[in-house]
Amino acid sequence: MAVQWTGLGPELLVRLDRGGGEPLGAQLQRELRDAIRAGRLAADERLPSSRALAAELGVSRGLVVDAYAQLEAEGYLVTRVGSGTRVATDVAEEPAPRPEPAPAPRLDVDFAYGIPDLAAFPMRDWLWALAEAGRTTSIAGLGDEVEGGSPELRRVLASYLGRVRGSCAQPADVVVTAGFRQGLNVVLRALAGAGTTHVALEDPGPIESAAIVERCGQVAVPVPVDERGLDVAALSATRARAVVLTPAHQCPTGVVLAPERRHALVAWAERVDGVILEDDYDAEFRYDRQPVGSLQGLAPDRVVAMGSVSKTLAPALRMGWMVVPPPLLAAVLAEKQLAGRGAPGLDQVALARLVESGRFDKHLRKMRAVYDRRRTALVEALAEHAPGVALGGLAAGCHAVVPLPAGVDEVDVVAEARTRGVGVYALSRYRIVPTPTAPPALVLGFGGLDERAIRRGIAAIGDLVRP
Repeated sequence: MAVQWTGLGPELLVRLDRGGGEPLGAQLQRELRDAIRAGRLAADERLPSSRALAAELGVSRGLVVDAYAQLEAEGYLVTRVGSGTRVATDVAEEPAPRPEPAPAPRLDVDFAYGIPDLAAFPMRDWLWALAEAGRTTSIAGLGDEVEGGSPELRRVLASYLGRVRGSCAQPADVVVTAGFRQGLNVVLRALAGAGTTHVALEDPGPIESAAIVERCGQVAVPVPVDERGLDVAALSATRARAVVLTPAHQCPTGVVLAPERRHALVAWAERVDGVILEDDYDAEFRYDRQPVGSLQGLAPDRVVAMGSVSKTLAPALRMGWMVVPPPLLAAVLAEKQLAGRGAPGLDQVALARLVESGRFDKHLRKMRAVYDRRRTALVEALAEHAPGVALGGLAAGCHAVVPLPAGVDEVDVVAEARTRGVGVYALSRYRIVPTPTAPPALVLGFGGLDERAIRRGIAAIGDLVRP
């Protein structure tokens, strides 16, 4: 219970810095808030009168009156006729600071999956593109996004994807998103609204996809992946009428969807009146030959092609796109309007300028050479420190699969590697359905590591992966 002070009220320690830049009224409000939160002023405790506090602090009475009024409006103080100004009874004390979690052990080399070389981000080109966007964008262009996104970016993407990925798209078919995951959420909700209840996913596959499907109110149906990609025969035996897959460079096994399965997949979609959601993952980075074209170019009426700049530029840009079949477009746009406006408008125009100027292609050519050298360093380090181990999957992308000796526990290898300062990741963490009999393997990302770090990391764990 608060002490009931008599008279004009107790003296109150308030520090005001007259030499600083902060106004005295703001300082007084902050000091009183802090005293109440810390419990130095208890609930129902009476404050000095405005006249007494003003005289004590050497400020005008009006300044104190204004401070009391502001804190009363915020709920910290109450004023009662004949009782003065008091601390409100329901103001909670400032919570005790929570203990900081123990920091994770520092890794000397982390083969983290999905991280590009962020140090290679073309900042100068991006700033140029932003300046161009600011210089050329009209006043109307600063308003809300127009349905599917910036008209300039949709036009450029339709042309770029046709030229580079063999897509068949008009600008009106392109929908700009705030990255791949927003696009996946939007499409799945549109499909759910049209009656699609079961969605097939690659197993193993991207670890977030099953959770996204379930959050959209649908059933995630795992379909096995082998050395030729998604097993379309197994897909046909399910109730799914939509499938999400990474045909150009399967995540995480690294295989490509075989030609006969591409055709079988399109035939499945026609037969069940289904939709193929093509994550065009890693299509930009193949080192042994030209990548296969987009599935969307093979069946524009059945495929939603999705991509982003998270691996080609940087995840922080939060920008992606979808090429949507016309029958599904209205539902996708309606869902997108409810999900959010997407990527910032000026950034969309900047990306259009970056691609149209050729600077984006130049950056990709540079990064293909960089990632090719890093993959080669990984192959050479394994040959030196773990002879007989061959990488699984294509010569593509920024990650590789390293098989482990039969009977070895992936979890044990991951744990032991961390004690040596090396982060590696079990293939089993990408499986929707646990498969104890599956051959053990590790997924190693090398996009964010230079060649010296790759060699150092493999040297430290070579004995763990040797046959």
